[in-house]
Amino acid sequence: MPTSAEELALLDTDTVLGRAAERLADKYTGIFSPETVDRVVHESYVARYRTARIHRHLPALAEHFAGDRLAALAHAKGANTNPVPQVLFLCVANAGRSQMAAALLAHHAAGAVTVRSAGSHPAVDLETPVAAVLGELGLDLHQAYPKPLTDDVVRAADVVVTMGCGDACPVLPGKRYYDWAIDDPAGQSPAAVRRIRDDIDTRVQALLAELVDQAPGATA
Repeated sequence: MPTSAEELALLDTDTVLGRAAERLADKYTGIFSPETVDRVVHESYVARYRTARIHRHLPALAEHFAGDRLAALAHAKGANTNPVPQVLFLCVANAGRSQMAAALLAHHAAGAVTVRSAGSHPAVDLETPVAAVLGELGLDLHQAYPKPLTDDVVRAADVVVTMGCGDACPVLPGKRYYDWAIDDPAGQSPAAVRRIRDDIDTRVQALLAELVDQAPGATA
């Protein structure tokens, strides 16, 4: 019986996801079983599929998302030897505020902090003005995308910064929480988004100074 185009696409996607799982399983040999890695890859694909408008590049995005989740899981279980603080920025859509905060902190930290962002109800795409105003600072968001909030990234975080996600943001013991009252850039003018960017940048640099000062081996 001939195979339909839809069935062929599904088979091709499953093959690509399988190869992604193999690559990640090799990377995390001795930390996660191949079955666990495969599950995380397929869960990540499904999570992205639910909100994506275009599905052509989803397998590649799923591999990136799964890799980030596995890194978070490894850190949470003590298998990550990287001692740097882990910071998670949360908002509703992960299309504006949390993306700007993550990009700015990653830029200023230059590897001294591991940064992630997520949304309680992630949007399809980033807010266009957000990418534009960060581009004015030389920060490129072309590889950024809204990501759903998952338990693994919360458990890996040392610091969780919330920006308007309300009761949807989980609270776990042993984490440091900050709630930043920052305007939502959605639908705002470029000038307003720049003000929001600058507000976030000031807060991010203060947070970084605090984290670096408290990091093991920091000197006065």
